[in-house]
Amino acid sequence: MTRVIGLISGTSVDGIDAALVDISGTDLDLKVELLAGETYPYPAELRESILAVCAGKAISMAELAQLDDAIALSFTQAAQNIQTSHQPATLIGSHGQTVYHRPPQSQGINQLHSLGYTLQLGRGDLIAYLTSITTVSNFRLADIAIGGHGAPLVPRVDAYLLSHPEEGRCIQNLGGIGNVAYIPPRRDNWLEKMRGWDTGPANSLLDLAVEHLTHGAKTYDEDGKWAASGTFCQPLVEQWLQQDYFYLPPPKSTGRELFGVYYLHQCLKDAEPYQLSPADFLATLTELTATSIVHSYQTFLPQMPQRVFLCGGGSRNLYLKQRLQSLLGTIPVLTTDEVGLSADFKEAIAFAVLAYWRQLGIPGNLPSATGAPHEVLLGEIHPA
Repeated sequence: MTRVIGLISGTSVDGIDAALVDISGTDLDLKVELLAGETYPYPAELRESILAVCAGKAISMAELAQLDDAIALSFTQAAQNIQTSHQPATLIGSHGQTVYHRPPQSQGINQLHSLGYTLQLGRGDLIAYLTSITTVSNFRLADIAIGGHGAPLVPRVDAYLLSHPEEGRCIQNLGGIGNVAYIPPRRDNWLEKMRGWDTGPANSLLDLAVEHLTHGAKTYDEDGKWAASGTFCQPLVEQWLQQDYFYLPPPKSTGRELFGVYYLHQCLKDAEPYQLSPADFLATLTELTATSIVHSYQTFLPQMPQRVFLCGGGSRNLYLKQRLQSLLGTIPVLTTDEVGLSADFKEAIAFAVLAYWRQLGIPGNLPSATGAPHEVLLGEIHPA
């Protein structure tokens, strides 16, 4: 049994999710017990700096270094706080904070120029030093270096924790960006038949819209209540669904570079002729998220799942969940809580598992999800 801390802040930049877990086993015998889970909000000024960089603000190398240090310090504090009242961990898996993600380019003039690029801030070496705990970080780089997207990285963890011998399942994460892991029934060469990709926007556009509509007074729509009070505009949803990304075949990945503040401003402009109320606009953005997810399943899955399990912050958006259920018809839409894996902290748990695998020398990527040509060890180890 190994006690591990998993740390991640996603594209919503709403805070650091920390999970303290006990892990045993390696693949189908993998067992994870969540001892503590907590979200630690960023200081307001730090969050604003991160969001500005994600939106394309130019900063100096000195400012980048300062931001990297500040994020590492926040991650360190989260790791220290989550251990309060528990025996200490011996390993940390820190995803860090993504500030830039460029998927691989299929039209690159040579192999180097066609590679993807990703940048997660929050120095693993500094976290290891400050906590005196061996830390694994920079999980995406090895997959990207061999031609993969470096995302999504959670499907292999989902495979061993959430697969079923008879049932095909979709595990749909609803963070800032949505991503899916399709897990076929656990038989034959089931792992090779798994699929995973970023479905498109989830909370990113909704949160940006709420901040815009409230002039910064609110950062999200609690339970989706505001959106639920409106009526979505179907012609706008159909217009937005023409975005090229939704038709790219997997493996594929995206981020705020596409579905960020500039995309929101285009959505606001597109909505002007319809004179939508704020609630109607939020309902329409919610419908885009729900419809794009279902469209993704119908277009790219070998067959529709028998159940869908939601996780991430958006799994608490009751209106979004309701719209997904409506569009999926008879396919039940549940949360991973209902099969014993915390929907709120599943991503943090996954990076704890990836760090555990890295220490054991077990590959963490799933080539059918990331597009990499083969399995590879994920993460850089920083000894305490």
